[in-house]
Formats: sequence, C-alpha cells, structure tokens
Amino acid sequence: MKKIFGAKKSKDPAPTIQDATNQINKRGESVDEKIRKLDEELARYKEQIRRTRPGPSQEAIKARAIRLLKHKRMYEEQRNMLYNQTYNLDQVGFAADGLKDAQQTMNAMKAANKELKGMMKTVKIEDIDNMQDEMTDLMDVSNEIQESLGRSYNIPDDVDEEELMGELDGLEADMEFESAAVPSYLQPDEEPDLNLPTAPTYPTAVPMNRHQGDELEVFSSLRS
Repeated sequence: MKKIFGAKKSKDPAPTIQDATNQINKRGESVDEKIRKLDEELARYKEQIRRTRPGPSQEAIKARAIRLLKHKRMYEEQRNMLYNQTYNLDQVGFAADGLKDAQQTMNAMKAANKELKGMMKTVKIEDIDNMQDEMTDLMDVSNEIQESLGRSYNIPDDVDEEELMGELDGLEADMEFESAAVPSYLQPDEEPDLNLPTAPTYPTAVPMNRHQGDELEVFSSLRS
C-alpha cells in the first residue's frame, strides 16, 4: 500500500522565533556588505569626477555614480525593512518569554498551594487551643508549687496590723531613749570655729644694685 499511495512525509518543525531572527540577521549582513562595496565605488567615482574636467567624460562618470547611488538607496530600504522585521520578532519573543515565566510562576504557586493544603490537614486549630489551655494549667500548677516551696515557717497567719504598728512605735521610742543616754562628750558634734589671728606679712626683699653689691663684698673681705 505504501508503494502505491506513498508514505506520508514527515513535516518539518515550525521555525522558532530565534531561527527566524537568525535568518533575517544573515540577510541583513549580506545587504550591509553590498552597501559597503557600493560606498567604496561611489568614493572612487567621486574622486574621478573631481579630477576630470567638465565635459562628456565627467558626465559619463556622473551617470554611473548616480546609478550606483540608486542601487545603494534600494539596498538601504531593504536593510531598514529587515531591521523592522527583526524588531517585531524581538517584541514577539519578549512577549513569549513573559508568558513562559508567568506559566512557570503559576505552576510553582499551584504546587505551593497544594503543599500548604496538605500541611493544613495535619495542623488543627482545636489541637493548638487545647495545647494552649494545657500550658496555662501547667503554669498555674508550677506557680502554686513555687509558692508552696517558698513558704516561710513559724509566722502566724492571724497577725494584727495594729499590734505590729504599736510594736514599731515602741522600737522608735527605745532608739530615741538610747541616743539621749549617751554623754555629750561622746556624741559627735560640729567642729568649733577657732578665731585665730592672721599670720603677719613681711615686706618683700628689694634687689640690690651693682654698687651695693661691691660694698658688701669689701665689707666681707675686711671681716675675714
């Protein structure tokens, strides 16, 4: 049957955006090379026109230069068209990449949501509330145990507050009596203010001049 009807040919995969961009870039490079060669020829014609005198020869060179200039403009239009196509492909590629990133983000969020749902099944609010109540009861029992262990002994529970205040007043009276019984010479007092005369002042020594110094030396030599 395959020999009669022929086997179905496998279709080539559709070109990707990157493939199309690469193909257009190759065409653009080819056009750029043609424009570069035309610029070189136009530069030579320009030099020839400058060196040739006005006349038929110069007009012929100008005609060839104008023809090449028209070809250059045609290639420049093609290059601009290729640049526009590349720009459009880049925009489509950016949009496609953005959609892929969004799809990956959505898949990641779905997986995280599924995982959270599974974790929520193992954690119940009722269990947390019961645990908190148990912790509160345990803390109360611990405080009671600490209070019981820290209880003081030999202290009556029915102590009269007025009786304690009376005993405190008696202690203050005893302290005042003891301070009054101490002799005055044993009690600390302030230092007396002694009215002593001021020290006498003496005149300051006057320096001797040279003549007085010579006389003092002579007097000392005579005594010796």
